[in-house]
Amino acid sequence: MVPSEENQLVPKEDMFWSCRQSIFAEMKKKFSQVESAAEEPRVLCIIQDTTNSKTVNERVTLNVPASTSLKRLFEDVASKVGYVNGTFDLMWGNGDNVTDTQTPIDQNSDKTILDAGFEPGKKNFLHLMDKDGEQPHIIPEESGTTDDSAQDRFIGPLPREGSVGCTNDYVSQSYSYSSVLSKSETGYVGLVNQAMTCYLNSLLQTLFMTPEFRNALYKWEFEESEEDPVTSIPYQLQRLFVLLQTSKKRAIETTDVTRSFGWDSSEAWQQHDVQELCRVMFDALEQKWKQTEQADLINQLYQGKLKDYVRCLECGYEGWRIDTYLDIPLVIRPYGSNQAFASVEEALHAFIQPEILDGPNQYFCERCKKKCDARKGLRFLHFPYLLTLQLKRFDFDYTTMHRIKLNDRMTFPEELDMSVFIDVEDEKSPQTESCTDSGAENEGSCHSDQMSNDFSNDDGVDEGICLESNSAAERISKAGSEKNSLLYELFSVMVHSGSAAGGHYYACIKSFSDDQWYSFNDQHVSKITQEDIKKTYGGSSGSRGYYSSAFASSTNAYMLIYRLKDPMRNAKFLEAQDYPEHIKQLVQKERELEEQEKRQREIERNTCKIKLFCMHPTKQIMMENKLEVHKDRTLKEAVEIAYKLMDLEEAVPLDCCRLVKYDEFHDYLERSYEGEEDTPMGLLLGGVKSTYMFDLLLETRRPDQIFQCYKPGEVMVKVHVVDLKTESVAPPISVRAYLNQTVSEFKQLISKATHLPAETMRVVLERCYNDLRLLNVSNKTLKAEGFFRSNKVFIESSESLDRHVAYTDSHLWKLLDRHANTIRLYVSLPEQSPGSQFRRAVYQKSSGDSGNLDEACERVKGPAGNRKSVEAILEESTEKLKSLSLQQQQEGDNGDSSKSTEASDFENIESPLNEIDSSASAENRELENQIQISDPENLQSEERSDSDVNNDRSTSSVDSDILSSSHSSDTLCNVDNAPLPLANGLDSHSITSSRRSKANQGKKETWDTAEEDSGTDSEYDESGKSRGEAQYMYFKSEPYAAEEGSGEGQKWLMVHVDKRITLSAFKQHLEPFVGVPSSHFKVFRVYASNQEFESVRLNETLSSFSDDNKITIRLGRALKKGEYRVKVYQLLVNEQEPCKFLLDAVFAKGMTVRQSKEELLPQLQEQCGLDLTIDRFRLRKKTWKNPGTVFLDYHIYEEDINISSNWEVFLEVLDGIEKMKSMSQLAVLSRRWRPSEMKLDSFQEVVLESSSVEELKEKLSEISGIPLENIEFAKGRGTFPCDISILEIHQDLDWNPKVSTLNVWPLYICDDGAVIFYRDKTEELMELTDEQRNELMKKESSRLQKTGHRVTYSPRKEKALKIYLDGAPNKDLTQD
Repeated sequence: MVPSEENQLVPKEDMFWSCRQSIFAEMKKKFSQVESAAEEPRVLCIIQDTTNSKTVNERVTLNVPASTSLKRLFEDVASKVGYVNGTFDLMWGNGDNVTDTQTPIDQNSDKTILDAGFEPGKKNFLHLMDKDGEQPHIIPEESGTTDDSAQDRFIGPLPREGSVGCTNDYVSQSYSYSSVLSKSETGYVGLVNQAMTCYLNSLLQTLFMTPEFRNALYKWEFEESEEDPVTSIPYQLQRLFVLLQTSKKRAIETTDVTRSFGWDSSEAWQQHDVQELCRVMFDALEQKWKQTEQADLINQLYQGKLKDYVRCLECGYEGWRIDTYLDIPLVIRPYGSNQAFASVEEALHAFIQPEILDGPNQYFCERCKKKCDARKGLRFLHFPYLLTLQLKRFDFDYTTMHRIKLNDRMTFPEELDMSVFIDVEDEKSPQTESCTDSGAENEGSCHSDQMSNDFSNDDGVDEGICLESNSAAERISKAGSEKNSLLYELFSVMVHSGSAAGGHYYACIKSFSDDQWYSFNDQHVSKITQEDIKKTYGGSSGSRGYYSSAFASSTNAYMLIYRLKDPMRNAKFLEAQDYPEHIKQLVQKERELEEQEKRQREIERNTCKIKLFCMHPTKQIMMENKLEVHKDRTLKEAVEIAYKLMDLEEAVPLDCCRLVKYDEFHDYLERSYEGEEDTPMGLLLGGVKSTYMFDLLLETRRPDQIFQCYKPGEVMVKVHVVDLKTESVAPPISVRAYLNQTVSEFKQLISKATHLPAETMRVVLERCYNDLRLLNVSNKTLKAEGFFRSNKVFIESSESLDRHVAYTDSHLWKLLDRHANTIRLYVSLPEQSPGSQFRRAVYQKSSGDSGNLDEACERVKGPAGNRKSVEAILEESTEKLKSLSLQQQQEGDNGDSSKSTEASDFENIESPLNEIDSSASAENRELENQIQISDPENLQSEERSDSDVNNDRSTSSVDSDILSSSHSSDTLCNVDNAPLPLANGLDSHSITSSRRSKANQGKKETWDTAEEDSGTDSEYDESGKSRGEAQYMYFKSEPYAAEEGSGEGQKWLMVHVDKRITLSAFKQHLEPFVGVPSSHFKVFRVYASNQEFESVRLNETLSSFSDDNKITIRLGRALKKGEYRVKVYQLLVNEQEPCKFLLDAVFAKGMTVRQSKEELLPQLQEQCGLDLTIDRFRLRKKTWKNPGTVFLDYHIYEEDINISSNWEVFLEVLDGIEKMKSMSQLAVLSRRWRPSEMKLDSFQEVVLESSSVEELKEKLSEISGIPLENIEFAKGRGTFPCDISILEIHQDLDWNPKVSTLNVWPLYICDDGAVIFYRDKTEELMELTDEQRNELMKKESSRLQKTGHRVTYSPRKEKALKIYLDGAPNKDLTQD
């Protein structure tokens, strides 16, 4: 049959070539795609989440091909941040700030990102923002269904479909707390690390994943009537386990559990050993579970038994004891060996490997009655149900004397057969009834050929492996069968990553539900494989000797927990329906609490939180608070909330308040919200955000006023009107303008607001501090002149000739310059100052009331008769002050700076006569001012030349300064605050210029500056004349109401002063108020927390001061050139408080120590009541509280002894003559420790001729009577007096250091004042009972707490891990 043409068969060769050609074509197409994808440029996008949907704003990074469409970009962003696509906007950003005026990127556009303006090779910053005022929707958990097996093992971003060879996509893995709100894909819940509690989290997760422990814990029922739930450890563990089982969060807190331990927040910063925690927590649970069904739970699950034996190799006699254990510690490598054990099995064999006691280590055999060779070892009697193995990776390096971690490789099997470690023959060895818990000292003895069946008399508790039997044959049979059933499976590996100094713990745990391994790393839970478990073996390639582990991986297994494979005993987790009733109630309670917390979070997520300000309408103070309002609340409702928040109910009606947009930093009102009372706050504020770039101001008005409309784009200007005639600056008036307005248009605007003519108006803009610019170009815009959001201008609109003068020479500029540099200070005057005393005396005579200073000032202006009597008093006052001034000048001429007449001077000043004198001076000033006021024309004639001031010494320098100033009485007595026309045309509200500056114009006086090594400037030159001249003398003062708690009788001044004035001139201005010359009082600047520091540099200005700073004036002589103020403390070595302040003294450069002691003698007697002779006390260096170098009488300050301002020295009263005669000697303070009496003797000084240890021991032997060969000593630690608990001193100090001199390590005693403890090494330590120790610890704790020391102080000790059963660590001071 001939086939038709259609049905002809294709030859095989043709079909092969056809297929091959099509395959090649397809491969070529694919390769071209790969090539084009590789050549395509990529765009780096950095997206900042600025919404409030998550607790922490995240930043994600995408590296996508340039051909990606905008629509695909939005999809990628949505998947990366976990938001529903279409519920958020993307805007361009600069990396930090969001600009409200930008338009969102079109998310539905098919344009490529390259066409949309994205730049390849550069960082493209985007901001993810709310869409239409609504927050983005978070993708629910149900929508995130992915294959765990594929995704959990993938670390990093997944490749996107269609992006061939795209391996550069990257998502930043910054952790956000918002991830805690969603449960892990594994279904397990993590634990939040409080700070360094990873060790706790690892153990808690292991216990939770142990079915037998969790089920037993659930069966225990908490009785609230018997115990506080906060301090109940089992109850808090129950709550934690319930949350781990039922919570929908990714991780939960452990703070409630640690609080039940009695821990505070500081414990969270202490890292401890997980094995130590396991022991301590099990002990605490056993204590809490006494008399309950769970009383023996820990022993039933975790306790095993072993025999510690010694067997004589000659007669076979064996001594033994039974020990219990909760874990088996396995050595990583034998002591002194460079080779580590290869596996856990090998380490277990080494654990039970006996050692031979021979040679000097022979064992005394009770049967042989002699020392014999013996075999000593351990034998496991039985193993617990849950077997815990501790790999001892932490060791001590005796070469470096530091702890080290051994990172050697040690394998461990997934299934461990423990039958090879039980010796059946050992089960035949006789036992007695003395088998006790670990640590028992009861021993039995037997011979190897003896048989006994008394093992059944053991405690009979099921330890997981029951070895009970009634006969030897049955016991052997039972043991043999159990050898075959001792198969354990690994289910928990606690891993440590780090070094011996610190690190991180996490746990790898196998779930018995699905046999899947999981990594529990604090709040992160993920699936892992058996290969990941093998990575925790540790180790490194190659051999590096003893330190090989230093180069190995620091992440390795530290604790292993196995469970016995026994189908009859292996439990499963309780199902929900099988929970006890109290657990079901607890589950329901915790679910309700979590739902409530979720609802609260939802409310918080939709609540706008923004700063709120309000100028109180009556108090006139700016108040600040935080406004919290739901995003759906309207503006009207928000105003009501703000109204109540600011507590304005009784100050202003509600309808007189409104909210406006405000910039607090620039004090700028951005806009008002007219007609938007019903607009939701979320829309008005631009959505719910964690922070806003603006604030809100609750603006108020009077009922007869209307609110001004604030439009966006306007700038706010505060206008101050200046009056040149009165030289006053009015309070500001607010005016709003536009930046594109010209200066002439701005003047017209101000003219309408101030009703001043614009034609003659001068406008000065203060752009910044001391930058005063005159706006004299009419057609220039405000923006070109430097206007910003908030501005301050000064205007003057008079027809005076001053407007034709050059601006910088004009009266206006000088007035504004003075105004810009004016600060307000509050000055506290001395309570007992002579000035205060004279005023009180005069006011009592004139008004019978000594308490009102202001009223007295007014009465001074009374009838002429009163003035006449005051004039008579002034005569006497002038003569007295004159004599005082002459006496000071004579002292200055003689150059006797080392002797002080301060006491006698003050006696004269504080005499009643001087009180009247000073009063007369004040009256005289008042009369002078009245003369000047009455005749302003005579002002110029009243000014005296420089020579007149210098030559007129009929009064003191103080009085001449007072008489040359016209400000004091005007300011002091003007209590009604009404403008008072003074001679210079200023009022009491303005800045006044002192006549002193005019009287001394042209004076060229060279000031003596302090030497480079001096701590202060001198107020006087070599002739003793006052030097208070300065260019800026503006000073104005007025009485100020004393603050509460400032002390009765203490007076305050409110001073307005030019901060360019020098401290010297400032002090001279204060002289009339203090009542003594400026050289006899000191100025202290008061900082935060009422700390005071003396201002001593008289040539410096007040530029470091700012508005409302406080100053305290104290009486006392000011320093001269080369002088230093020194604080003198008494050193009382054997007192509870060894440092006692005595007085302030003045030492001078070039003065000897003996001269300074002579200066101190009268002051010590008068001020401190110390009647001493010059040879009965010494001065020595003071460093903090430590006594230092002893100063010898012939030492000279600044030559032998470095001295500085505010220096401190110790004064030490001597019991006898001074033993220190030379700088080569060394004075140490010794204290004997008597261990047999548990007592420390008093300090005794020992003076050494050299730094020899042998000489020190000889001196100590002399004063104590201890034989030289028995002397042991140690250096005290810390600051003097080096307190230490007597319970710790015997073992904690470094006794008997192996050195020959004192000035080498570890002593380093090179200066006087070191503390040395010493003892008799043959004296035995007193043995204390527990009661005595506890009582002594309480006493020591009380004693050391008073001195700021802790009982357990030791800089080399780690803080012990403790769990306090009563929840109160401070009550457990007696616990070891």
